[in-house]
Amino acid sequence: MINIVLHTPQIPPNTGNVIRLMANTGFSLHLIEPLGFNLDEKPLRRAGLDYHDLAGVTRHANYAAFIESQMPKRLFAITTKGQRNYTDVEFETGDFLLFGSETAGLPNAVMESISPVNRLLIPMQPNNRSLNLSNSVSIVAYEAWRQLGFVGAN
Repeated sequence: MINIVLHTPQIPPNTGNVIRLMANTGFSLHLIEPLGFNLDEKPLRRAGLDYHDLAGVTRHANYAAFIESQMPKRLFAITTKGQRNYTDVEFETGDFLLFGSETAGLPNAVMESISPVNRLLIPMQPNNRSLNLSNSVSIVAYEAWRQLGFVGAN
């Protein structure tokens, strides 16, 4: 399936919502530390409801540890600094979709490690800063899953 990667997420309910999304799509979630919260926090559990046990979540000490352990063949950064729309990509099983933190986005060093052609944009109205993290993940995750024929869905 597809791998969703959250780089240093800061807001527990967003990550809880993404955990619930992972359980419902069959995707895997990778969390790159440091996290802005404890995984046992009540807002995270509330947002994820009872889906935590159904979602595959892997924690990584930092971005380098993530790259070393996963060795992604195709890694896409979803960013307001993207050069092409996320709908212009033909997603493949095994792709990694990387999202930055709610407060800072992706660090420059991480962004520079990703080819500009793999920096994807979610279109929005001009002069707006960004979308909510869990909404952004949902938008791109469902497009990737749609392209893959909703594999595993009933």
